[in-house]
Amino acid sequence: MGAPVRVAAAPRFALVAGEASGDLLAGHLLDALRARWPGLQAMGVGGAEMAARGFQAWWPVDRLAVRGYLEVLPRLPALLRLRRQLGDRLLAERPDLFIGVDAPDFNFDLEARLKAGGIRTLHFVSPSFWAWRPEKLLKLKAAADHVLCLFPFEPALLAEQGIAASYVGHPLASAIPLQSDRAAARRALGLDAQSPVVALLPGSRAAEIKHLASRFFQAAERIRQARPATQFIVPTVPERLPQVQALAAASGLGASLAVLRGQSHAALAACDVTLIASGTATLEAALFKRPMVIAYAMPALSYRLMRARRQLPWVGLPNILCAPPEWLRRPAGLTAQQAADRPDAPFVVPELLQHAATPAALAQAVLDWLAAPEKIAATEARFAALHHDLRRDTARLATDAIEALFAR
Repeated sequence: MGAPVRVAAAPRFALVAGEASGDLLAGHLLDALRARWPGLQAMGVGGAEMAARGFQAWWPVDRLAVRGYLEVLPRLPALLRLRRQLGDRLLAERPDLFIGVDAPDFNFDLEARLKAGGIRTLHFVSPSFWAWRPEKLLKLKAAADHVLCLFPFEPALLAEQGIAASYVGHPLASAIPLQSDRAAARRALGLDAQSPVVALLPGSRAAEIKHLASRFFQAAERIRQARPATQFIVPTVPERLPQVQALAAASGLGASLAVLRGQSHAALAACDVTLIASGTATLEAALFKRPMVIAYAMPALSYRLMRARRQLPWVGLPNILCAPPEWLRRPAGLTAQQAADRPDAPFVVPELLQHAATPAALAQAVLDWLAAPEKIAATEARFAALHHDLRRDTARLATDAIEALFAR
């Protein structure tokens, strides 16, 4: 069936982003969509980055920002009610295309309902079925008419499951310069040009701050004891600023620690090493060519449930994306748990998860980087190659895929 005539000039797009990283990705996508269709209208669930592009947020992005199994339970009734109300409204208003930006637990069922109601659906960011939760593929196949993939190996894996997909590159790879000016970033942040700088990024969710920020600050104190001149910076999303400032004030780090309002990219450009929560921020750190120590912690039962579903030895995107391609397919005869526990797995950067993420271990891993300039140089070179791999004309590729979807 041909697309409605109005699609050519002023299409109506509905989008749902589920957290800060999705808001950022959706903002870049909206730039591309508006360049192709200047008269477009966009509405749904989004945050500040999307709003800056003229997006009409019916609900704010933080209504969906939750991770883990037990953590979602208290909010589940409200999330289900929001999804039902959103689906009702979209089926009544009938946008030309619904775009679910990540957030598969919320978006897949919504997409399936809209698709069954005759609305085209696109999912932006393939779920990490190659890392865990392969059962998501069945839901994705029912939910999305097409998938836009951020990573080059994903379309072939999805095609094996009968899912149409396009590789569009990662918008961050174009948004972040191939080379950043460390000295300029330090001047802008008021940092000493000669002393070491460690960026602490404990995450953007309240639960991440709760489980990681104190560990990061305790690790920073140990690093300062070993290297007294070290400077620490903590870029923080505005809604978490009071929480982080209170923890920072109690840390005892004093003037050696600066809490920044936003400015995560400036912090990554300025630092020598980053201690960072697992998530999209680790990819940003890799694109800034910064060595890092990846950490994560959550309630014990949630961790056990997630650990049981892992299929790869890594959780951090830099390690996954730098792994040899054959490591992304589970070897025959191995269970998911056995594949995740392979002792010969190559790590580009260290990962310290759950009980392993002690302040002492985190501090030592950062100090190991600061003492290894040759290892830092090799890592920077590997991340530069990754940057080129992910740097594509995402705007053109994404809008070409959407235009082809309209033409079906």
